[in-house]
Amino acid sequence: MNWQIARLEPGDDFPPAAQALPSLSPFPGLLAAGGRLDAETLERAYRQGIFPWSSPGEPLLWWSTDPRMVLQPEQLHVTRSLKQSARRFARAQGWHFRIDSAFEQVMRQCGALRAAEGTWITPEMLQAYGALHARGLAHSFELWENDALRAGLYGVSIGRMFYGESMFTQVSDGSKTLLMALCGFCLRQGIGLIDCQQQTEYLAQMGATPIPRDGFLRHVSKATRQPPVPGWQYDGSTFLTDCARWL
Repeated sequence: MNWQIARLEPGDDFPPAAQALPSLSPFPGLLAAGGRLDAETLERAYRQGIFPWSSPGEPLLWWSTDPRMVLQPEQLHVTRSLKQSARRFARAQGWHFRIDSAFEQVMRQCGALRAAEGTWITPEMLQAYGALHARGLAHSFELWENDALRAGLYGVSIGRMFYGESMFTQVSDGSKTLLMALCGFCLRQGIGLIDCQQQTEYLAQMGATPIPRDGFLRHVSKATRQPPVPGWQYDGSTFLTDCARWL
């Protein structure tokens, strides 16, 4: 069978998500190739439930997977050992949480973690998401030990929708604790769904589930039209308050 995808020129509109390659194709969810990687294009893509992801040497690829892996913040699965780690990070001297104090560093660390496999976090990605961050539409959650960044995750937030992109950790349960922080933050701010993009065993263990793309896109359409989150700030006491249900 001859599988076809749209070829984009810079500034072109994205095709409808229904045109993405089906589950039986070699690349399920692949929607288009080409176009421009910049903040404006990224914002348009995320508002339509589309995300970029390419391996080294590939053209710029755009995806809309079906089903879509998502995490409802209240469904986060927290193990006993994770509770213990989270309490330790929140209360131990020298450890603290931040938001957006080192966005580019978090992205670079996420890329370095996957460098051996061939990371999609290229210099072009760094520049484009950095510009999105400057617009207030991309954010990082960070775990610090004194002046050392020990774990981080980043993603895109438009209206009351959060799209998770990547995470890294240098300490046991570091990224899981940040995911807990993100879920607590989302519940406080009225963000009802975190996009996880791809189905993985790790995400399933954390409570994420696949949902049909149509339902996901309906949620995105409503959530991205809502007012943006008013403030992206965090500290240890905020973490304990937001995450009390799990701790």
